[in-house]
Amino acid sequence: MGEKLGFIGLGKMGLPLSEKLMEDGHEVSGYDIDPARRRMFEEAGGSPVGSGAEVAERSDYVFTMLLKPEHIEENTIGPNGIAARGKKGLIHIEMSTMHPAWSAGLAEKLAARGVDMVDAPVSGTVPHVEARTLAYMVSGKKETFDRILPIISPLGKSVTYTGKNGSACAMKLVTNLIVNAGVALLSEGLLLGERSGLSKELMMECLKANAAASHVLDLKGEKILDRDFTPHASVGIYVKDLGLCVDVARDCGIEIPMTAAGLEMFRRAEAAGWKEDDCARVIEVYENKD
Repeated sequence: MGEKLGFIGLGKMGLPLSEKLMEDGHEVSGYDIDPARRRMFEEAGGSPVGSGAEVAERSDYVFTMLLKPEHIEENTIGPNGIAARGKKGLIHIEMSTMHPAWSAGLAEKLAARGVDMVDAPVSGTVPHVEARTLAYMVSGKKETFDRILPIISPLGKSVTYTGKNGSACAMKLVTNLIVNAGVALLSEGLLLGERSGLSKELMMECLKANAAASHVLDLKGEKILDRDFTPHASVGIYVKDLGLCVDVARDCGIEIPMTAAGLEMFRRAEAAGWKEDDCARVIEVYENKD
């Protein structure tokens, strides 16, 4: 028998994730500030409501997946957030990519209001949601992790417990640093190959067989070479996440100059009006098309 779940943030990732939860037999209530997203959610079989508080009233577990800290705070500890009318024992599963210290602080604020929170960011994009191959990183109380595990395990290929609140966000930023800055570096290399007269087919064959083989190459190599900017992970998201990486590194007292350089290239892509395009669009910054 399914659980009573809530989902706040029915965007590009949130909506398909809520659909997968419904496929698994759960009853899902949902809220998004955009009425169009709420209609799409209803058409998919969900029960749309008008606020985070209403989601909490109907749910035992509430997910949030939102872009900005202020949006999360509004829907969790705000006047119409889940803590305002949440039932005793409510569990909050926060899936956004945020600063680790901020996430740990939110967990403390929710705990003071009787809501137990885990941060559970994921590695993957919409195709990974559809294929159920997301990689989850989860932090918080171990007993809470054990309770949510049966709900989130069917959604991905792996679920890893990382420890205290905030540590999953730290692990997600390490992941994003390597992947996102890697897309910029991959673009540099592929452009160098193109300008040296190498064909797409030759480069992909050699790179997949040699020491440069990687998941980033598999995901983005052909998109970069084909100038396919259909969004799976947008330029805007890369700017946000790499900016967080730089901020956390500063807080830790270290420099990450390669990441900062990659961030600057994605910022140029965003400034050129390509915020919603796939991150592969950064190749055109290297070509000075911005």
